This record gives sequence, structure tokens and C-alpha cells, in this order.
Amino acid sequence: MDIIISNAGGVPIYDQITRQVKGLILRGELKEGEALPSMRLLARELRISVITTKRAYEELEREGFITTVPGKGCFVAPQDPELAREETLRRVEEHLTRAVEAAKSGGVTLEEMKDTLNILYGDE
Repeated sequence: MDIIISNAGGVPIYDQITRQVKGLILRGELKEGEALPSMRLLARELRISVITTKRAYEELEREGFITTVPGKGCFVAPQDPELAREETLRRVEEHLTRAVEAAKSGGVTLEEMKDTLNILYGDE
């Protein structure tokens, strides 16, 4: 499991881990039932605190992406396709919100945004 941590950008490390693990699960790179590295091992590999990895894993479990089996570790939880779709839509909305804010501040019209989105999405 490759996770890249950045100290620039202001995103908390636990949030970076959470987002990247969610992405791996949603893209199918981590499969249902697959074991995640132990909190200690992940902390050692990333050279961060175990408390940080614990917080990330707790967040992932709270959101239904992983399950913890006492004495055995953390595993990818069965994914509800509707939950996965909702999570993807939420992430897309976050990105589009930032794009719309940038477009408005730069004087880009809605029609220009639609044209750009159509090109990027591949409809043209």
C-alpha cells in the first residue's frame, strides 16, 4: 500500500492517509477482506506517530471503509456500491466547488465551464 505524505498544503497527515486509503478502496486497488498494515508498521513506514495512524484508521472504520478484528488487525470492509458512489460524488463536488470559485474569480462563464468539462470528460 503506497501512501504519500506531504507536509506542505495544510492537510492533516491523518486526513491524507484517510483520503488515500479511501481512494485505493474505491478504485478497487484494495479488495474486500484485504489486510491493511498494522498501525505501528504504517507509522514506522511513513515516519509518523502511531497516534496519527490510529486516528486515520478510526476515521476509516467510522465511515465504513475498514473493519477491525481484535488481535488480528484491520481489513477492508465489504463495500456498499451506493456508499462508494456517494463518496465519489462528494469528492467530485469538492473539486468542482473549487473549480467554480476559480472560474468566477477569473471571469470564466458558465458556458465556458460546461465546454471545458465536456472536453475534459471526453464528450467532444
